[in-house]
Amino acid sequence: MLKEISPSSIVFNPFERIGRDWCLISAGKEGSFNTMTASWGGVGILWNMPVATCYIRPQRYTKEFVDREDMFTLTFFPDGYRKALNLCGTVSGRDHDKPKEAGITPLFTDGSVTFEEADLVLVCRKLYAQEMEKECFTDGNVYKKCYPEDDLHTIYIGEIVKAYAK
Repeated sequence: MLKEISPSSIVFNPFERIGRDWCLISAGKEGSFNTMTASWGGVGILWNMPVATCYIRPQRYTKEFVDREDMFTLTFFPDGYRKALNLCGTVSGRDHDKPKEAGITPLFTDGSVTFEEADLVLVCRKLYAQEMEKECFTDGNVYKKCYPEDDLHTIYIGEIVKAYAK
């Protein structure tokens, strides 16, 4: 069972939880939502508030939901969910019922969606969205390596308004 905690009490290594373990970015409401796996992102303080930053490519179905909604969630799972996270990052919600196929249970709360199996959930209120621009890269090698299809991410910054943990 998830229990609300203060965002300031979250203690985790973002290099491990985001970069190595992965998380889900989710948005929408009951009957109309989507989720995707992410291994890029960050958490910290910006504009004097706790924030999470995530990045979504233009072709991802989840982007439509994050663009449309005021809220999104970052959902972290305990060990044993790698296969589910891999599935959520490789198939499209346009064609698949990702939660059903991944064996995870949607939980609708705080104007968005997360999953019952989570061990940490960050509920974010969208504050800022901007498409990356090729001209802004100061290291052209990063652009060449990460964007061979020119499908630059949109950067989303959300205030962490609630957090839940097991």
